[in-house]
Order: sequence, then structure tokens, then C-alpha cells
Amino acid sequence: MLTYPRWKYALAVILLLLSALYALPNVFPQDPSVQITANRGGVIDNALRTRVSGLLAQAGTPAKDIEIKNGSMLVRFANPDQQVKAADMIRDPLGNDYVVALNLASTAPEWLANIGAKPMTLGLDLQGGVHFMMQVDQKAAMDKRLDALAEDVRVQLRDAGIRYESVERRPDGSVVATLAPQDVARAQQLVLKSQPTADITTAGSTMTVRINAAEQQRLALEAVEQNVSTLRNRINAIGVGEPIIQRQGTDRIVVELPGVQDTAQAKRIIGATATLEYRAVIEGDAADAVRTGAVPPEARVYYRRAQTPNGPRAPVLLSKRVITSGDQLVGATATTDPQSGTPAVSIRLNSVGGQRMFDFTSENVGKPMAVVYIERVPEVKMVDGKEVRTTRVNEEVISVATIQGVFGKEFQTTGLSSSNEASDLALLLRSGSLAAPMDFVEERIVGPSLGRQNVERGLTAVGASFAFTLVFFLVYYRMFGIITSLALLMNLLMVVAILSVFGATLSLPGLAGVALTVGMSVDANVLINERIREELRLGLPPQTAISEGYERAKGTIADANLTTILAGLALFAFGTGPIKGFAVTLIVGILTSMYTAVSVSRAIATLIYGRRRKLQSIAI
Repeated sequence: MLTYPRWKYALAVILLLLSALYALPNVFPQDPSVQITANRGGVIDNALRTRVSGLLAQAGTPAKDIEIKNGSMLVRFANPDQQVKAADMIRDPLGNDYVVALNLASTAPEWLANIGAKPMTLGLDLQGGVHFMMQVDQKAAMDKRLDALAEDVRVQLRDAGIRYESVERRPDGSVVATLAPQDVARAQQLVLKSQPTADITTAGSTMTVRINAAEQQRLALEAVEQNVSTLRNRINAIGVGEPIIQRQGTDRIVVELPGVQDTAQAKRIIGATATLEYRAVIEGDAADAVRTGAVPPEARVYYRRAQTPNGPRAPVLLSKRVITSGDQLVGATATTDPQSGTPAVSIRLNSVGGQRMFDFTSENVGKPMAVVYIERVPEVKMVDGKEVRTTRVNEEVISVATIQGVFGKEFQTTGLSSSNEASDLALLLRSGSLAAPMDFVEERIVGPSLGRQNVERGLTAVGASFAFTLVFFLVYYRMFGIITSLALLMNLLMVVAILSVFGATLSLPGLAGVALTVGMSVDANVLINERIREELRLGLPPQTAISEGYERAKGTIADANLTTILAGLALFAFGTGPIKGFAVTLIVGILTSMYTAVSVSRAIATLIYGRRRKLQSIAI
């Protein structure tokens, strides 16, 4: 009698149910939507919902639905045209307190999301996605370099014991040091030794240091390249599959993100230039210094973060000299301060930053030290009918604490307002700082019509291939043709479910990988059916022929598919972008096709023919 273990039946049924459950979200279409999230100062509440509804009503762009969920507002629309129009209409009135981004919202039932079932992520070429074009502010990169140059000159002169009255940056892009006349030549040699590419001239008691044209061009190109690298790190950190990040021209960067669920967060993370600076607190009455303008020469006035969005901000006098900053950071993790229970970021510095912090804390135990949070926010304003792009820099003191003991590389920063802010800051610090701020000069959805067309044609091709396969197998293998078709359907269902669960991105090359694995599954079933026919021709009883056919074909199928899996692993290891997507779908498809061809189809055949005691022939 032809038999098959019951546990294998149970396993096949469980896999079938799980595959159907986790592939189900792909049936539900996605709504074009606009996502609104709050920057610091903004509040997502019912008042904002009413305000957005009013703006949309004035623009004649009604929303299908407006919902507030997980701290953000999602406004759904009937079509992409309304979506883009609505985003343009509400972006300016909401201002910089909110991030307005385009998104695609799932319509799958909530209970599917609660069990981890989510739609399969499609690539840009299949469903479109979000396209950002950003312009790098290379002037800001040059300003940053000049600030660093001025600080370097100041430190070198001080360490070498050279007397100077001032070291200041001039608007013409030069750094001018006023020295004692007898020390000018020594200072020139000293700075020239550390800045060999700089143009250094002297006149009387002044020394002027300039960055030459070649160095300026190199800095501008490096700023764009560093921003590309930083963006890649940040996008990888937020888990976007197969993004496109490339330089365009001399000062622009294009970012395309397929299947992003939270585009507002992506936009906020991509464009943010936030960092931390640690500075010593200068003794004195800060409020009196602000009122009288008598700020100590070594100090600068900063303001503490307000406790409420429009609350008062207390001034603090901080040293102009930075102890260490985010540039020396090698690790950052969002955590909770065990003493106060407030959100915090655990910081780990490199050796240079760690040594600076060690030296400072060793000499200043019992004295206060401040943490300055610096954020650059791009702004667009209309002046005299022309669009003017500027960058607003927010600098605020988030924490002032007394140094209780000596520490170096590792410590915690507190004073953050929420766990989300701590997570965002840790992510930004981990992925590196941008060399220069960037402005969003273009934002749009990429090719939704082309993507829909690709999906429709792909589904038509898959349906036609299945129909052709079903007809062919029914005519040529009769009952075993039906068994083969059922196994193929389960194979496709398992591939979709696995890709959905693991968040793999399916692009056109990935779709080709699925089609290839369907073809290989057909080959495996043909091999099994022909083996069974051969055993029948040798005179074996039908049930024995079925058993022997599966057993003898199993080894050949495994050998053929394992070599293809090895090729897929090589593609995954050395390929990038769509090549990796093709490799993933190929490997997953081959594994599922091997299981369905060898085990599932055998289970169905055994279920049909296994219990017939007087079986004389089979339909094959």
C-alpha cells in the first residue's frame, strides 16, 4: 500500500494555511496618502485634524479618511493627483513645525498587521516610490571648514606659546591672526607645516590664511560624496530595501525609496543635520550678560531648551571652545537613564575625542559641563515673488550637569524630550554627520502608472503561464497534471508569503527570478511524472511505481537545484540592488519548489491513490 507519514500531511496543511494568511495582505490595494509628523514644537491632535480638513476643503481636495496613529496623521486620497495637490496645499500653511510627506497607506485589515502579516514590498519599477532631489549647500561646507581652520590656527599658536591678539574668520573666506610682530615669521612656518595646501601671507603684525581654489573644489566634491555616504548609512538604518542614492551634477543628490511606509520619517532622517557639542560652562550671570551685552570674551550665550513649545528659554554662558563633538563619535545607542528614568543616548567616542574628554573631566571635577544640540533646518521663503532657500540653525542646551568624576570614551547624554527624539538622535549620530546641509528641491512619486502597468502585465503573464501549464499537464499527464498544478500554486503562494514576511523587495529582476523558479518547478514535476511512467512500463504495480518514481527523481532534482542555489548565493554575495533581489527570489523559489514538487505533490498523489486496494491503473 502507498503510504505517507501523517506528520508530513500536517506540515503541508500548516504551511498552506500560513502561506495563505501571510500572502493575504497583498490582495488589498494601497491608498495614495499624505503623512504628517511633528517636528519639535508641533503637536498631532484633533485640532490639527480640523485645521487640515479645512485646508483641504478650501482647496477642493476632499480626503477619503484622516486618521491619527502612532504620533502621525495619515490623510488618504482617492488618486495620486489629489495626493500631490493636497501635499502642496498644506505644506506651507503647516510650516516648519511639521513634516509633510507622500506615502502609500495599506488597506489591509488591522488584525493582519497585528500578527505580522504585511504586503510584499515592491521595487520602484513595480509600484513606484518616493523620489527626493536634494541640493547640497556647499557654501555651508566651506564655512565649516573655515571655522575648523580658525580653531586649528588658534590651538597651534597657543600650544606653541606664540602670542596673539585675535584669530578671526573674515567674510572674504580668510582667517586673519593678529600677532606680536616678532612672532609673525615663526607663526607662518608653524601654520604652513600643518596646512601645506593653504595660501599664507603676512603684512605687518597680521598673518592671513586662505584655502586655495583647488582645495575649495576638492572640499565641495568631498562634501557631496560624504553626504551620499551618510545618506546610504541612514537609509540602511531605517530599513529601506534597494534604495537608489546617486549624485547628480556637481551639487545635487537623488534619493529614490521604494515601498517606504513612513516617508515622513525618511524625509526627516534624510535631511536632518543634527549633532552634539560638549562645552564648559563659564561662571557668571548669563541673564545680566544678555541684558548689558557684557559677555566674557571667552564665552558665548546659548539658551536652554524650553520646557514647553512657547515657554521661556534661560540663557547660559558657554565656552567658545568645543571639548568634543559628534565628529569624534563612533557609537550611539538610545537608552534610558537609570537614575532619572528619562530618555538618554549612550555615547562612545573615538580615541581623540575620548582623550579630550578625559583631559577635560580630569581638570574640572565638580564643575558644570553643557551638552549643546545643534540642528540645521532647511527653509524656503518667498521674497518679492522669488523663492529664497535658507538654512535655520537651532542651537540649544539640552543638559547642564556637574562633572561627578573622570570619564573618557563612554558616557551618557540626557535632557532629551522623548524616546523618539533619543532614537532619532542616536540614529543620526551613528550614521555620521552630513558634511553640509541639504535642501529638498524636488519631491514626487516615481512612476506609479508605469509600476501599475508592470504589475498588471506581470500578473497577466503569470496567470497565462499557469493556464498554459494547467492545460498542458491536464492533457499530457491527466490526474498527475492536476496534482502538479496544485503543487505549483502552493509554490507560488509560499514564495509570496516568505517575501512578504521577511520584507524582501520585489522588483522586475526579482519577478524574473520567480518566473525562473516556476519553470524549474515544472521541470521537477515533469521529471517525477516521467519516472513514474517509466516504472509503469517496467511492469511495476501503480502504487509501487508512484513510490519509486518519487524516490528516484528526488536525488536528481536535489542535485540540479543545489547547483542553482549556489549560483544564487554567489549573486547575493557579490551583487548589489536588483541583482540581490533576483538572487533572493531565486533562492527562496527553488527551496519552495523543491518542497512542493517532492513532498506536497507526493502527499496529494498518496491521498488520491494510497488507499485503493485494487488499483489497476493510474491517470498519467
